[in-house]
Amino acid sequence: MNENIEQLVVLQEIDLGIDKIDGQIESVQEALDSRIQALADKEELIKSLDSAVNGKKSEIKTLELEMEEKVSHVRERQAKMMQVQTGREQTALLKEIEDAKKAAKENEIKIIAIMEESESVAAEMKTEKNLLRGEKKLVAEETEKVRLAIEKINKQKQSSSEKRKKQASTIEASLLKKYEILRERRNGLAMVNVLDGVCQGCYMAIPPQRYNMLLRGDLMFDCPICNRIMYHEPEAL
Repeated sequence: MNENIEQLVVLQEIDLGIDKIDGQIESVQEALDSRIQALADKEELIKSLDSAVNGKKSEIKTLELEMEEKVSHVRERQAKMMQVQTGREQTALLKEIEDAKKAAKENEIKIIAIMEESESVAAEMKTEKNLLRGEKKLVAEETEKVRLAIEKINKQKQSSSEKRKKQASTIEASLLKKYEILRERRNGLAMVNVLDGVCQGCYMAIPPQRYNMLLRGDLMFDCPICNRIMYHEPEAL
C-alpha cells in the first residue's frame, strides 16, 4: 500500500476513535440535559398548579362576597316587609327575597365545587413537589456521575488527540488538508476501502481498470463518485 495512504488510514482510525469519544460525551450530556429539562418542566407544572390554586381562592373570595351581599339584601328586604302596606309590594319583596336566596344558594354550591377542585389541585401540587424533591436529589447525584464520566472520557480523548497530532505531523501538508476537507464534507470518512471493485463509502462500482491499478497499491486514487481517497485492504477472514 502507498505510504501516504497508510499514514492517512492510521490517521482516520485515530480520528474515528475521537469521533466516537465525542459521541459518548454528547450522549452522556444529552441524557443529563433531558433529566434537567424534565425538572424544569415539573417546576413549571407546579407553578401552574399553584397559580390555579390561587385563582380558585380568588374565585371563592369573589363568590363569598357576592353571597354576603345577597344575604344582606335578603335581610334588608325582610326588614322592609314590616313597613309595606299593600299586597303588591309584599309580593314584589317576597320575589326579591326568594331570588336573592336562590342566588346565594347557587353561590354556595359553586363555592363548595370550587373548594373541592382547589383541594384536588393542591393535593396534586403537593405530590408533584415531593416528586420534584426526589428528582432533584437524583439529578444532583447523576450530575456528579456525569462529571466524573466526562472527565474520564476527556482523558482518553486527550491521549487520542496527542496521537493524532503526532500522526498528522507525518503527513504532507497539502494531502492532510485534502483529507480534512473530505472528512468535513463526507461525514467524517475521507478514506474508503474498495472491495470487489466497490467503494465502501458510496457503495458504487469503480471502473475495472482503476480498480486493478488500485490493487497494485503504489498509486493514490479518488473515488469517481464520492471523491473520497480510496485504498484496498482485504477483508479479515
